[in-house]
Amino acid sequence: MIPIKPLLFAVCLACVIAAPFSFASEAHAEMVLSQVVLDMKSGEPTYRDIEVWNNGPEQIYVIAQPSEIEAPGLPTERRVENPDPAVTGILVTPQKMVLEPDHRRIVRVSFITPRRETDRVYRITIKEVSGAIDSEQTALKVLVGYDVLAIYRPATVTGQLFGKRVGRNLLIRNGSNTAQELFEGKQCDATGNNCKLLLASRLYPGATLDQELPYETPVEYSVTFGSGTSLKQF
Repeated sequence: MIPIKPLLFAVCLACVIAAPFSFASEAHAEMVLSQVVLDMKSGEPTYRDIEVWNNGPEQIYVIAQPSEIEAPGLPTERRVENPDPAVTGILVTPQKMVLEPDHRRIVRVSFITPRRETDRVYRITIKEVSGAIDSEQTALKVLVGYDVLAIYRPATVTGQLFGKRVGRNLLIRNGSNTAQELFEGKQCDATGNNCKLLLASRLYPGATLDQELPYETPVEYSVTFGSGTSLKQF
C-alpha cells in the first residue's frame, strides 16, 4: 500500500528543547502510516493492520493511543479515553514501540465487542514521543503524529439522508444509523451551465450539513457509506 504523508492527513506536533550557552542541532525524522481511515463494515474481519514506517535517519519512539468519540459530529461530541478494552470495545497492540531507521512495525486494531445498532467511532493517535537528547546541546525535534479515524459500523444499515430546501438554503440531515460521506456535490444554473462545487462532509448519524446555494436549481451529491457510491438529488 502506498504510504500516506502526515502533512496531508494530520497535524504535526512540535517540541522544542533548548539549553543555554550551546550550539544548535536539528534532528529530522519522519513517520509514515499505511492508512489513516479504518472503515469496518459488517461482514468483514473485525481487525485491521496499520504499518508504521520510520522513514527518517534516526531511531524513533512511537505510542498508539485509542479513544472513543461519543456523539460524533454533534454539539455534544467528546473524546473519551479508557484503558480497558472491554469498555471501549477496541484493542490496539502494541501501544509502544521503538523503530530504527527504515524499520517497519504493524499496529493491529481489533474490535472486540459485538456491533451495535449504530456506529462506534474512534480516533487512534499514533505519534512520536521524544527520546533522549544530549543536555549539552540545543536540539530541535519535530515529532510527527496522526489521528487515525476508525468507524465500526452496525450489522444492518437503516434510515437515510434527508434534505430540506428553503430558497437557496439546503439542510441535509443524516437520518440513518451509520456515517455517510457526501462529496462531489454540485449545482448548475437553470441552463445547466456555470456549475459550482458544494461543500463535502462526512455526516455521522443525526448530524447535519447546512449551506447556502448559488442557485435555486436541484443539487446533486455523490454519497457513500462504505459499500458503494450512489447519486442523490436534493
